[in-house]
Amino acid sequence: MFCQNCGSQVGPDEAFCSRCGSSQRIEAGASSVDRVSTTPPPVTYLPVPGGKANTSRWIGQGWELVQSDLGNFILMAFVMMAVSGSVPLILQGAMYAGFQGACKKKLQGQKIELGDLFQGFQFFLPTLKAHIVLTILIFFALLLFIIPGLIVAAMYNFTYLFIVDKKLDYREAMRASAAVVRQDYLGYTLFIVALGLLNLAGLLCFVVGLLVTVPITMAAITVAYCDVVGFDYAT
Repeated sequence: MFCQNCGSQVGPDEAFCSRCGSSQRIEAGASSVDRVSTTPPPVTYLPVPGGKANTSRWIGQGWELVQSDLGNFILMAFVMMAVSGSVPLILQGAMYAGFQGACKKKLQGQKIELGDLFQGFQFFLPTLKAHIVLTILIFFALLLFIIPGLIVAAMYNFTYLFIVDKKLDYREAMRASAAVVRQDYLGYTLFIVALGLLNLAGLLCFVVGLLVTVPITMAAITVAYCDVVGFDYAT
């Protein structure tokens, strides 16, 4: 079950959320049948105030994370680009989610392997829906003199991590990401721009550079999420 206030996972017998401290008690008189049959309300994520962007630190820590296991990250980037390119649009959301999930695992001090890249397929439908919606939104926003497209990309930058980490549906994950970015639109948009320039540099290095810059991008986004949202370690 999830906290009614912040969306973090809580145990069935826990009276209070370990993250935000809100009460999880069910009103007196509710039977066990009521608990099972009642459909829970949609999860609303409430960001912790003060989540400002820190582009240089996040990219720096992303590079340190990739550098600590460079071979595996390069291999995952190669496989992700090959698989995503073979079936455009359909598989990209799950692959992005799997890559960021692997970055989360590495940040937690665990060993990663190529198979972690495919863990995103456990969330295939929500990541597919999210990717289709985001692709359409960003495409049309980019037509409005580019800047709106960058803002939209920044708003929903953490969508896949909310799906993987908090197990939210794609709508709730998009709302949660937007709620975080709303605290510092300019900072998070500059973060997206910096990541875009980084990958452009990788592309100019005979495309091979993307095998390094793409993992740094994924790692930096995961580091940022860890910093401003925090991982649900129960998942």
